[in-house]
Amino acid sequence: MQLRIKHTTRYDFDAPVPYGLQQLRKTPKSEGNQKVLSWRTTVVGGQKELQFEDFHRNTVELISFEPNTQSIELISEGAIEVEDQSGVVGPHRGPVPLALFARPTERTKPGKGVRQLLRDVPSGATLERLHALSSVIKTQIEYETGVSQPDWTAEDAIVAGRGVCQDHSHVFIACARALDIPARYVSGYLLMDDREQQDATHAWAEAHVEGLGWVGFDVSNGICSDGRYVRVATGLDYGEAAPVRGSRIGAAGEALKVQLEVAQQ
Repeated sequence: MQLRIKHTTRYDFDAPVPYGLQQLRKTPKSEGNQKVLSWRTTVVGGQKELQFEDFHRNTVELISFEPNTQSIELISEGAIEVEDQSGVVGPHRGPVPLALFARPTERTKPGKGVRQLLRDVPSGATLERLHALSSVIKTQIEYETGVSQPDWTAEDAIVAGRGVCQDHSHVFIACARALDIPARYVSGYLLMDDREQQDATHAWAEAHVEGLGWVGFDVSNGICSDGRYVRVATGLDYGEAAPVRGSRIGAAGEALKVQLEVAQQ
């Protein structure tokens, strides 16, 4: 299946911004079950300084602001061919040792909440345990927008009992790592059944299963990633896979607007 994607991020400032830099991780990966047919990034109110591949094999674009700009718009768009492989991405690749994905980060550090969740996960083969884990998290942490914060940890989401896809993913990763199963965070795009226009990217988790490699688990939707999912960036947690990160000089306030369109070609 071929998908057409257009992802626009716009910042409006209430005063001129002397200087700013943004790191974009909005370019899908050509690996596993997907192939990038075309992709481009257009910048209004700034310029692309360089592009590189980070240690997770994510494409990173470095964008600078025009001096004293009061708005910047980042438009990424293209076409992706995706094959449904029932969540199986394949073998681990890249310079990062697989063992690193079994170590907790600040966002995925296990605590009392993780230990309690794991009591409800039955023993068994790795793949079956991961499916059970996904079901337990979905049951105990309700999906609800507007209640969590970007810096929430897995434990924060468990205590609150609610959150969004980012929170579900962090909890899954924390629990998998507590079971000594390597896991990582994935940001990307999802073809929705009921609409093309969306207001945010999607997130899910991948766990490494012996004999299969990386397998995607979308806790929020209760399924493995299929042919509707487009993988963009991966990392130990959200901090290494965020679509846009950056900094700027000045005290100007900002308003953020995100527009996303994902449609079958």
